[in-house]
Order: sequence, then structure tokens, then C-alpha cells
Amino acid sequence: MTERPPFHLAFPVDDLAAARRFYGELLGCREGRSAADWVDFDFYGHQIVAHLTDQAATIATNAVDGDDVPVRHFGVVLGMSQWQDISRRLKDAGADFIIEPHIRFAGQPGEQATLFVRDPSGNALEFKAFADPARLFAK
Repeated sequence: MTERPPFHLAFPVDDLAAARRFYGELLGCREGRSAADWVDFDFYGHQIVAHLTDQAATIATNAVDGDDVPVRHFGVVLGMSQWQDISRRLKDAGADFIIEPHIRFAGQPGEQATLFVRDPSGNALEFKAFADPARLFAK
């Protein structure tokens, strides 16, 4: 697989200490630079930045394979064992699941393990994995 450049994503949070606990302690994201109103995290090799604001996350959804998927979300595609590990860690921590861990598109080209969780500020994150990573963009 060709090496790809890391992406950068900035998103709103209403509590930096809670963001540090969720992204740093629970998800295991290494903290990078920070200031009084923002903090960088290493999200599986990508740079995400939690910005302190009082603006709430939006909650619009679209139907996808029987689930109400939050339109505004971000996440990562993991290996299956990594996905199983983060799924267990989130369950053990009593995470606020939007969509419980399960297999989506079963038996279809895009079959994938997926889960959606909210961070403490209400931002939606998706963690997914494919039994065959080559099927990421399969139709």
C-alpha cells in the first residue's frame, strides 16, 4: 500500500480536560502542542485538534444499512484486531455509543465492523475495520 499523508482535522469541544481524558487516556492518543484553548492529538498518525468553544455539535443523521449515522463525524479505519481492542476498551469504559459495535453490510463487498461513539462534547467518531482491507472502496 502506498504511504499516504496524514490528515488534519479541527473540531469543537466544550471542555479541554474532558477531551484530554477521552482522546489521551481512553483512546491512547499522544498529546502534541497545546494552548489555553486548543490541544493537538496524534489520532493513529493523523493530527486532530480539539478547539475550545461553546458551539454545540450538530446531530443530523442519515440512514445507512439500518443505522442512523451522524452526518458530521470523523474516525479511522483500523485493522480488525485493533478495532476489537478499541471496541472492548470503549465498552469497558461505559462509552456513549451512538451505534453499538457490529458488522455492517454483511455478505456484501463493503462488509465492515463499525461502531460510533460520542466524545464528552458530543462529537461523533466512527471506528471501522474490514476483514479484507483491500475492500475499503469496494462497490
